[in-house]
Amino acid sequence: MNKDILKELTISTTTSINQALKIMDETFARLLIVMDEKKFIGVLSIGDIQRAIISKIPLIEPISNIIRKEAKVCSPVDSEDHIKEIMLKYRTEFMPIVDSNSNLVNIIFWDDIFGDKNRIQEKIDLPVVIMAGGKGTRMQPLTHIIPKPLIPLDNKTIAEHIIENFQKIGSSKFYMSINYKSDMIKEYFNQIKKDYSIEFFEETKPLGTAGSLHLLNGKIDKTFFISNCDILIEDDYSEIYKYHKEYKNELTIVGAYRHYPIPYGTLETGEEGQLLSFKEKPELSFLINSGMYILEPHLIDEIPIDEFFHITDLIEKIKTRNGRVGVFPVSEKSWIDIGEWDKYLKTINLKNNL
Repeated sequence: MNKDILKELTISTTTSINQALKIMDETFARLLIVMDEKKFIGVLSIGDIQRAIISKIPLIEPISNIIRKEAKVCSPVDSEDHIKEIMLKYRTEFMPIVDSNSNLVNIIFWDDIFGDKNRIQEKIDLPVVIMAGGKGTRMQPLTHIIPKPLIPLDNKTIAEHIIENFQKIGSSKFYMSINYKSDMIKEYFNQIKKDYSIEFFEETKPLGTAGSLHLLNGKIDKTFFISNCDILIEDDYSEIYKYHKEYKNELTIVGAYRHYPIPYGTLETGEEGQLLSFKEKPELSFLINSGMYILEPHLIDEIPIDEFFHITDLIEKIKTRNGRVGVFPVSEKSWIDIGEWDKYLKTINLKNNL
């Protein structure tokens, strides 16, 4: 057992939910080990944190309030085949090996067993709509020449990275809204080898972030994803889908956490300017719109024909008639925004260091 890796992934029962979330981001892990001194207590997953956020549990609460009572573990006498079976069944990032005295004997990682660091995600094969009609003004002057979905990231385009992420859940049918430099986008995808189908639908004029969806009327008849063409979400998309269905949402927004430290002590005052509280360099946390959504197909009928219409307009329509709009949270570094130069360059450096 690698003690350095163990140290990185270990938290205590008093660790706050927010601290655990940051550790996951820093280590690129989605599962942490909870120890009480030298005894194994359990594991904390990104799913546990997401369920806590959905339940409105404050991020300052200790993880002891949300940790599962029974963790999936194996014993030192379990065979490799049994460990493999359990890891496949629960798609777990690693398997703690714990003896009868609650001593952590070993950790078996997914790639130790399967030789692939990418865990299997549940296959749900949903259609995916990629919104790629914009001019990419934040990425100029590059986008004067290359449309935003074709901007390279590693040895692929941004759009191909988005498609690959959805292929992990079995998605094979993609739709792409295009307008700016549409011929170049179509030509590129017609030339490359691909194991999925992609259908283009083209705005004749700018229609906002959702207006072009009316062109899909009659084409999509089941729950579908929408993704902007300049964002990547590194999470289990099948879990987003499960949340969407469990809460019977018509539309689910994927929300990414953003943490903003305040470099000064903050003061709260009451009547006559009397000090009520003083906080030394607090941190503010917000859920922001990541640019990924899940929609039910009947919502396409609510998109006005050939009118400028934003996704926020659709959300307001749903809320006005008391429909359900949910928010599924992902961690700060699970959301990669590559629509601006500094963020694009930061993403390239991050991927080069992985």
